[in-house]
Amino acid sequence: MTLERIDLTPRIGTELKTDAETLASGKYGPELRELLEQRGVLVVRGLHMTNEQQLAFSRSLGKVQPQGEGGVFKVTIDPDVNPGAEYIKGAFFWHIDGASDDVPNLAATLNAQSLSKTGGNTHFANTYAAWDDLPEEDKRRYEGLRVVHSFEISQRYVNPEPTARELEFWQMRTPKVHPLVWTHGSGRKSLVLGSTAHYVEGMDPAEGRMLLTKLREWATQPQFVYTHRWTEGDMLIWDNTGTMHRVDQYPLEENRLMHRTTIEAEELLV
Repeated sequence: MTLERIDLTPRIGTELKTDAETLASGKYGPELRELLEQRGVLVVRGLHMTNEQQLAFSRSLGKVQPQGEGGVFKVTIDPDVNPGAEYIKGAFFWHIDGASDDVPNLAATLNAQSLSKTGGNTHFANTYAAWDDLPEEDKRRYEGLRVVHSFEISQRYVNPEPTARELEFWQMRTPKVHPLVWTHGSGRKSLVLGSTAHYVEGMDPAEGRMLLTKLREWATQPQFVYTHRWTEGDMLIWDNTGTMHRVDQYPLEENRLMHRTTIEAEELLV
């Protein structure tokens, strides 16, 4: 089967018309990697991929992290299914996966297994495009700035009054310092923002918080955002190095479940 493309918004998001066997074959892996950087998010509706097909497709994009069962991680806030469910609630706020690690992962795929009746839409913001549209004066100001990213600060969005044990666990993840502006191997640049961003090095704390807040607002304007309204069986792939994302809150009892694969980082954050 061939691969048809339909752009969903001018700046972010492309729908692919194909089938699971075609994607799992890996035939279009290199082409889709290039398209992913250009468009940020790729969507295939109603694909109903098996775990094996999802893994095969993911391996055509890069090296799959060994998370979950053979590389397939169950994304849910149900603690009976996911022991770390409490920390997934941080996904309700704009973030980049792995921003409190040495390098954020390259990309990820989500395969919709079951959906909530309310909430659960996922929003993606193109931080390549957000950078491109900044005034040149602002670009000159922001290049060279470095931001401290902290797992603890992201968890305080969800739980502002942790126990000492919870805080001890959060602080086991050492804060990381990343450039505000990521210059990619391709030469493109993107903003590194989100709920993990704690403060700007060498800047007055209040001034730094204001800058990070203004840039988050800038990067999440409607022209940079694609919102995915899920149907069961949808497959979604996003470039984690040039987008932020968040999910609308949904009730625990509605058993929303996604199967995720994560593609390992391949370039330094410079």
